[in-house]
Amino acid sequence: MAPTGRPIEFGIQTNLHQTTFDEVLATWQLVEREGLDHAWTYDHLMPLFSNPEGPNLEGWTTLAALMTQVPRIRAGVLVPCNPFRPPIVTAKMAVTVDQLSGGRLEMALGAGWWEPEFRHYGIEWAPLPERLAQMDEAIQVMQSLWTQDRTTFEGAYYTIRDAPFQPKPVQQPHLPLWIGGRGKKYTLRMAAKYADGWNVWTLPREDYLERLALLDQYCEQEGRDPRSVRRSLAARMRIDRSSEAARAAMMTEGTASGEELPEGFEELINQALAGSPEEIAEQIGEFAELGVDHIVLLTDPPYDQEGLTRFAREVVPLVRAAGL
Repeated sequence: MAPTGRPIEFGIQTNLHQTTFDEVLATWQLVEREGLDHAWTYDHLMPLFSNPEGPNLEGWTTLAALMTQVPRIRAGVLVPCNPFRPPIVTAKMAVTVDQLSGGRLEMALGAGWWEPEFRHYGIEWAPLPERLAQMDEAIQVMQSLWTQDRTTFEGAYYTIRDAPFQPKPVQQPHLPLWIGGRGKKYTLRMAAKYADGWNVWTLPREDYLERLALLDQYCEQEGRDPRSVRRSLAARMRIDRSSEAARAAMMTEGTASGEELPEGFEELINQALAGSPEEIAEQIGEFAELGVDHIVLLTDPPYDQEGLTRFAREVVPLVRAAGL
């Protein structure tokens, strides 16, 4: 068992560029069928690091449609971009999805990071500290809307006056909230203040340990038990004969298109869950020792359904056999 006392939960994020709804649905149905625990869309308005003229599905509406077709798993958007919508709109969308799914929404929020979509679509690209301050206020507004009969809030960025809000979430007292990001000064402090869980892409061990220590410190400053904030890692995954072969194949595939690789791509590959099923189970065990109890496998189209099936049937049983 992970140090949190929870079994590790496994799921996927399906990036929504260069794909169709049917392809996404088939992958989510596989996750449901193979017994994984959760699935996520993303919140981007244009394809990430690929042909900007190509198709890109919208994350929240895709999520709503998917959750009507997969009746068991928990799901969410990893992570909604706060500057895209006023918090009242995000709060209403979230509750609607929670209602239609019977209380299975995992809520998350981030400050935004993919500058080209802001620039192309005329959305203000404020400095990061300002985007994070907006996000802090948005969380306060949404949590009040979810729990109070009426909300009044006057902040630097948002003003809500005697606002009614019905229906409330199925999940009480409020929706579980994940904060996504790697920032040490603001994001981790916000996670300690508000979140039920913190999600970050896999980092080198020393960088991750530094952030875990800061998260614990901020939780203590907020009067929270650090164990009350779940630790989630998002990682690429590749099953192969060895970790070296798996990472080499992932790098080859990443460069095959000739397109510019995203910043940090090589780091993502170096920190990926990669290798034989036994090696991947061992890597997961190392994360579990650090308190990780929630893993999201990052998937790009065309989704590797064979690899996901092998992960569910070969890796997860090894993790469970180890008591995790």
